[in-house]
Amino acid sequence: MKISTMALIGLGSIALTACATQEPAPPPPPPPPPGAVDGSVAADRDGDGIIDGYYSADGIYHPNYVPPPPPPPPAPSPIGERG
Repeated sequence: MKISTMALIGLGSIALTACATQEPAPPPPPPPPPGAVDGSVAADRDGDGIIDGYYSADGIYHPNYVPPPPPPPPAPSPIGERG
């Protein structure tokens, strides 16, 4: 009787140990993308789905700077080889 009781306790503890395993901690979140400012909120002012700027923690809107496009290439010369 003692052996069966000890065996039951041993098997029960082994069975419950499988349920008690803890999940590993999730990985930390990735770093913010370049240009992100901590404590700011993205702003899409014209509703086109593209972020136009951000609001800082003090409520001031800061537009994203968009560099001007490059100048167009020069027109082809009217003088030269003709095909």
